[in-house]
Amino acid sequence: MDSMSDLFSELSWRGLVYDVTQGARDALARESLTAYVGFDPTAPGLHAGSLMQVMALARLQRAGHSPIAVVGGGTGMIGDPSGKTVERTLQSREVIEANVRGIRAELERFLDFQAPDNPARLVDNGEWLNSMSAMEFLRDVGKYFTVNYLLAKESVKRRLESEEGISYTEFSYSLLQAYDFLVLHDRFNCRLQVGGSDQWGNIVAGTDLIRKLRGTQTHGLVSPLLLTSSGTKFGKTEAGAVWLDAARTSPFRFYQFWFNADDRDVITYLKFFTFKSQDAIAGLERETNEHPERREAQRELARAVTAMVHGADQVARAERAAEVLFGGPLASAQVEDILMVFDDAPSISVTSAALERGIGAAELAVTAGLAASKGEAARLIKQGGLYVNDRRLTDERGHVTLADAIARAVIVLRKGQRERRIVKIEG
Repeated sequence: MDSMSDLFSELSWRGLVYDVTQGARDALARESLTAYVGFDPTAPGLHAGSLMQVMALARLQRAGHSPIAVVGGGTGMIGDPSGKTVERTLQSREVIEANVRGIRAELERFLDFQAPDNPARLVDNGEWLNSMSAMEFLRDVGKYFTVNYLLAKESVKRRLESEEGISYTEFSYSLLQAYDFLVLHDRFNCRLQVGGSDQWGNIVAGTDLIRKLRGTQTHGLVSPLLLTSSGTKFGKTEAGAVWLDAARTSPFRFYQFWFNADDRDVITYLKFFTFKSQDAIAGLERETNEHPERREAQRELARAVTAMVHGADQVARAERAAEVLFGGPLASAQVEDILMVFDDAPSISVTSAALERGIGAAELAVTAGLAASKGEAARLIKQGGLYVNDRRLTDERGHVTLADAIARAVIVLRKGQRERRIVKIEG
């Protein structure tokens, strides 16, 4: 069976089919479809949760279909109420345009925009929505939807029952998304929209509008919304969202996010977020059941996703940095790896000249914020609780010198097992 006809079975095995319109499976197997996914430009880049739909487009393209990534430069000015309990803060057009540019760059890592037969397209719906007048919207779109139809939408009903209610702005969102589907159908013969299950009502609104205006059958396919086994929202950590942008979430932190996946979640993530085969994932599932302490499935997941997002070189660097964090010798580590691992640790700067003379260990601990006073620092040293790199300090009157610096550039001060400060050497 070829990849196109087998795609729906592949998606089903991976658990990526939550609901689908009638005829979509046959259409996917029978012909090369143009399909689209929308991305909301509420931030200057995508986060880990966005990967579900990014991977959906990538799978479609690999199977011979033509993907369109729609960045909502128009709908982003309104905000989708689906899955939201309160109204979004409206953003300026300038902010949205900047966010759109960031998302464009990230999508290019996953989709082939130069493919000879089915190249990916990147489209901004602001191109047609931002120039549309209110009268055009009411006449050309609004007249085809009853208020009863919109009130029956789950996202609208939930908000109507809340204290905040729902504004007309967000109430009309599904009509804008329906119009997107119509425009893409007319311009590119787009006949499939893909999204999360919270988008089902918006997608069906689009298929209804196209049927009424063009007499054509189009399709929708939605994947389940993803929660962790502990019930928390996927893609969130204590530090906040996990971003694809290395400037917002370092490749090391990104790798660690996937490596730290719960045993109960890791096989699901391998199915959702990698291209690994059924046999490969089955093998990793057996390994997890028999030897969970080895974390082989987590390691393969972290390697695969980090390589897609940041490149193979960053995988190697993240794994090298993990050795630093989890027991490797700091003295032999590269300075950039140390800074990456401890990028969230507070830092101070000292001059190389001061370290040449030597700085009292107790004084340095106070300056770095690991002790409130030299007396407290001295007691900490006497109790064996202060470290310079891997070395435990034993002399409360001792000094830290340039000889302690890794590559003459950085020193890691540690209090106990977890609290660290980075000392950067200048000059």
